[in-house]
Amino acid sequence: MVCGQTVSEGPFSTRARVKTEDRIDAEVLAEYNRDYMKARCKGNDSMFYEGAIYRPPSEAGSLILQITVGCRHNACTFCSVFKDKRFRIKSWEEILEIVAQAKEYDPAAERIFLADGDALTVDTPILLAVLDLLYGEFPRLRRVGIYGGPKDILAKTPAELAELKAHGLDILYLGVESGSERILKAVHKGVTPAEMVEAGKKVMESGLTLSCTVIVGLGGKALSQEHALETAKVASAINPHYLAALTLMLEPAAPISRRVQRGDFQLLTPLESLAEIREMVSRMQVENCVFRSNHASNYLPLAATLPQEQDALLRTIDEILAHNRTERLRPESWRAL
Repeated sequence: MVCGQTVSEGPFSTRARVKTEDRIDAEVLAEYNRDYMKARCKGNDSMFYEGAIYRPPSEAGSLILQITVGCRHNACTFCSVFKDKRFRIKSWEEILEIVAQAKEYDPAAERIFLADGDALTVDTPILLAVLDLLYGEFPRLRRVGIYGGPKDILAKTPAELAELKAHGLDILYLGVESGSERILKAVHKGVTPAEMVEAGKKVMESGLTLSCTVIVGLGGKALSQEHALETAKVASAINPHYLAALTLMLEPAAPISRRVQRGDFQLLTPLESLAEIREMVSRMQVENCVFRSNHASNYLPLAATLPQEQDALLRTIDEILAHNRTERLRPESWRAL
């Protein structure tokens, strides 16, 4: 989801080959969430990035190093991101070559993101070696981030997560998506709400920074209330440092699209989506949680630290809902994945 621009900053930059993923409107400078880059270093196009590369908005300025390809789980019905990739972990020789050429490109890199979809699945000894290598080769490096699926988190011991933290892993991104057991099962997330909470708490207890995402509208009209209430419960139980809300958008390759075409899944309207966010946020009981819904898929950019700014955020939503202020919402044509 981005402004389909190309900024010539080199093949390793997250701004090098930007594919549509976020928009700029009058209220916010939207952050990019999906990048598409082809590395052309030393004549080897496939060594660095295989297929489209995806990363969180907060990794917009990071060096992206793809140590895995695709997603091991790759079964979520709302996602088409990795459907064209066969999952694999890159060899140590490949990783060494990637790091060497990345250092040649940007020796002063301060932030690195390890791709692809769930790089945490890599065996801990290898991840530790990667982290040690990165901090040895990039003297100004101060942060390394990674996606972690709930099953991959649960497969790690608390000691392993703490050791990754001690070796310089800083932030982990977890897709919670929903707190409803029915919805998680329907979208083939592969875990229960209890397991999702266990995974989130495990990360929090390790000392790593945790950033969670939820998807507004994932239950459709039929399960909107359940989705809001149960997701608030799971988010509250995890109490992450960061929580981001995206709004469901469908690409043809996403399996859930077939349910919409058959008519057995109804997407929320813009105002219904906003009402769902309101219900969700109003039920959350978290501490010093940075909440954002400024992703390009959302109809209204929102930002607050919860619970300190919870009431103010709810008043903003209530004013729009009470007066049907659709002119304040992002136009459908501006939304993107």
